[in-house]
Formats: sequence, structure tokens, C-alpha cells
Amino acid sequence: MTRLSLRRRPRRNRKSAAIRDACRETTVGPANFVYPLFVHERDDDIPIGSMPGCMRFGRRGLLAEIERARAVGIRMFAIFPALTDELKDPRGSKSFDPAGLVPRTLSEIKSRWSDTVLVTDVALDPYSSDGHDGIVGPDGRILNDETVEVLCKQALCQARAGADVVAPSDMMDGRVGAIRDALDADGFAEVSILAYTAKYASGFYGPFREALDSAPRHGDKKTYQMDPANVREAELEVELDEAEGADMLMVKPAGAYLDVIARVRAATALPVAAYQVSGEYAMLKAASERGWLDERRVVMESLVAIRRAGADVILTYYARQVGEWLAEV
Repeated sequence: MTRLSLRRRPRRNRKSAAIRDACRETTVGPANFVYPLFVHERDDDIPIGSMPGCMRFGRRGLLAEIERARAVGIRMFAIFPALTDELKDPRGSKSFDPAGLVPRTLSEIKSRWSDTVLVTDVALDPYSSDGHDGIVGPDGRILNDETVEVLCKQALCQARAGADVVAPSDMMDGRVGAIRDALDADGFAEVSILAYTAKYASGFYGPFREALDSAPRHGDKKTYQMDPANVREAELEVELDEAEGADMLMVKPAGAYLDVIARVRAATALPVAAYQVSGEYAMLKAASERGWLDERRVVMESLVAIRRAGADVILTYYARQVGEWLAEV
């Protein structure tokens, strides 16, 4: 058998676990995660059928889950409220109620763990009787500027309660600049804005809408969320959100939009976040429960891919579970 004479043999850098670890280009760990959690007004924890392992938490359950996650290095949490229908109205008025579910939750978490970074959703869909991210006009259109006024009130309410990062997910034009001005004018210049810069009108959000009962009562979200066919438009949104004062930029969903993450990464010096959304989580869980996939292996591969594409931060429902896996190593 003839021996090949090759000066370059890439396999030399794969020959042992130690060398592979030393040469690894992309890493992922708890410091990269934001852990999304659902909270409701009830005392008990309610499993979410389409998201195995996820709950609508009551107060005690939420605090216990945060404590478990902190034990494996998770320090950033995104809080999403599930409200009953009687608390919803067409203008999402409960979104800026200082005695509301989110402000109370933020205050209690901060009183226990002051070093925890709390990220809050700025959008009206959990509070709206119409289920839209903005105020619906008489003709069915989503009213951009009227919605932005309410979003500013919501962001201020959250900042006063202890939010470290407000994350407008509504995709209204101009809301980042308006929120930045409102925060600065009220003495919250240190509160960060994580802009949902490229949030697509995706079919992967279904389980999340079940978790919050926030699906639109009529129509869809295509007039404000982005067309999944577009990528240049994401670069325009990057330019606008940067100019308006965003501190971090988000791409949502993540797995089917790795090319968008890469384009956004190339277009900005700001930190880039990506959201591994409920539908991505549900697919991985369902296939793994059926024995079709090795859950640990494919979850880690999916998260490495998101990081490799350019995301600095990943919002993932797997945050605590991955933290536990990594702690075993």
C-alpha cells in the first residue's frame, strides 16, 4: 500500500480529545444563555403540553426554578407573563400597571438575587384582548405610533421594578429610540435595550402562544413581523436599531435563520442575540422522547451552530438542562 506524502493533514488536530478541545473554535456555556420563564398569577405550576419540561410557574415555583438554574451558572432570565382574559383589554393597559404580575415578580427576584440579570418582554400581546403585539385600529390595522406610546410606559414600569434589560419584541417602527428617550428622561440610562431587530413571522412560535394564550384573535402578524424570505431587510433593521440606541440586537427564530444571524453579526459591532424559540425546543424534545434523536447531542449541536453563526447570547428553554449537562463533565 502506497503511503501518501502530505504536508497538511488536518486530522492531526483531531487525533485526541485534548487536542480537539484545544482547537475548538466555538464554545457554548451558561454565560451565553438567557433562560426564558413563564409566570402566572396562580400558586401552582402548570405544565405546558407542547413544551415538555416547561411550566407556567407560580411564585414559589418560579423562584425555585431560578435557584436551580443559578446553581449551574445561569445568571440571565427573561420573564414572560401569562394573564387571564379578564386582565386583558384592547390597549394592553395592564402592561404598565406597577402592581401587575411582571413588576411584582421582578421586585421579588431582585430582592433575593441582586446579581441576577432580568430581561423583560416589551410588547402588548400578553396583555391585549386582541392578541396582537400592538393596538388594533377600527379597520384592523396595527397602529404603530399609538402602540409605541404604550410600549414606553411598559418599559418604564419594568425598569422601575428592577429590569436590567428591556427587550421590545413588537417590531413597531421607531420604538427603540422612543424607549431609549423615555428611559433616559426618567433616570434609567443604565437600563439596556435588547431589540428584537429581525423577528420573523414564523410558524415556529406556536407552543409559545399556547403557553401565554397570546395568539391573535383575528388576522396574523405579517404586517409587522418580517417576511421569512427576506434577509437584506434584516440589515436595514440593524441600521435603524443601532441609530436609535439599541445595546444588543436579536434574531428570532434561530435555527432556521443561521444565515440571518451571520449577516447581522457582519453588519454590527453590537452583541448579537438569537432566540431558540418554542417550536425549535418542541421539535427537539418530541424527536428525542421518541428515541429518534440523542437529545443531549443534538441540543448541544444546535446551540453550537447558533453561536458559530455569530450569536453572543442565546435565549433557550434548554438553558438549565444544558447547564446541568455541562456541570457533569
